[in-house]
Amino acid sequence: MKNELLNIKTEQQFTKKALNVFKHQFKNNKVYRSFCDLLYVHPSDITKIEDIPFLPIQFFKSRKVLSSLEEIDEVFTSSGTTGSVTSKHYVTDVSLYEESYLKGFDHFYGDIKEYVILALLPNYLERKGSSLVYMVNDLIQKSENVHSGFYLNNLDDLAQKLVNLDKEGQKILLIGVSFALLDLVEKHNFNLKNTIVMETGGMKGRRKELIRNELHMLLQNGFNVNEIHSEYGMTELLSQGYSKGNGIFETPPWMKILTRDTEDALTVLEKGKTGGINVIDLANYNSCSFIATQDLGKVHENNTFEIIGRFDNSDIRGCNLMVL
Repeated sequence: MKNELLNIKTEQQFTKKALNVFKHQFKNNKVYRSFCDLLYVHPSDITKIEDIPFLPIQFFKSRKVLSSLEEIDEVFTSSGTTGSVTSKHYVTDVSLYEESYLKGFDHFYGDIKEYVILALLPNYLERKGSSLVYMVNDLIQKSENVHSGFYLNNLDDLAQKLVNLDKEGQKILLIGVSFALLDLVEKHNFNLKNTIVMETGGMKGRRKELIRNELHMLLQNGFNVNEIHSEYGMTELLSQGYSKGNGIFETPPWMKILTRDTEDALTVLEKGKTGGINVIDLANYNSCSFIATQDLGKVHENNTFEIIGRFDNSDIRGCNLMVL
């Protein structure tokens, strides 16, 4: 079944696969099984995805969340302040992660080989445990372009390369943490025509926190582009959602977003209502595909979604802290 998870075409296929993955993880994941048992939930009770229990994301900080006895390929870790407890995602089949983000990129943006990837992120050696850096590092390699690379500590060279390649008509993906993108536009002027600017979030500890509209307006003006794209991913997931503007995200066919009642975590809300973000990521076949995050958001009728904020008691975490 694992080989079929990333080839879903319809809602019916997604539902069928998700229910099968739930049964697999209920049987093979000790942490998730214990959680379901505490809720008195058994696969025989579940007929629709809304009834599947969503494991609180905090369990990745205190437990080894695994649905497989295979050897560990990679351990991805979340960022955190000094002394804080970080999440660990144990990945037994990193090829499934690679297939997920490559298919996801192709689904939303097309062939990676058409792009130069310029990353305002710490490089792979500086932040080896980051799933985001792992993904971007591989995208850089898969682009097979000599200009692709990491430029977090070299803004002047990046600016010159960005201007020159854009003028030549080269398709470019400039991906980076928010504060670094702001650093770049404060130091250099741009008028980009062939570049996708994608922020991965993050300001805490480096700059004053901005709401998305403020951030995107500053970046739009600084790069002279019409839209700022965004990536929605996290250590505990092996798939990503993407926004091509206005903070409205889409997911690949093997990933789905639901919202839960903030007062009753077991109740899934109707579309259009703000609640806690629940994620179904079928690429998480060997860990847990059903995760209750600490993000607040809203799912629209067409299954796009937006992130509105985070629960007040959430820990400071995420890619914004990778370079502290």
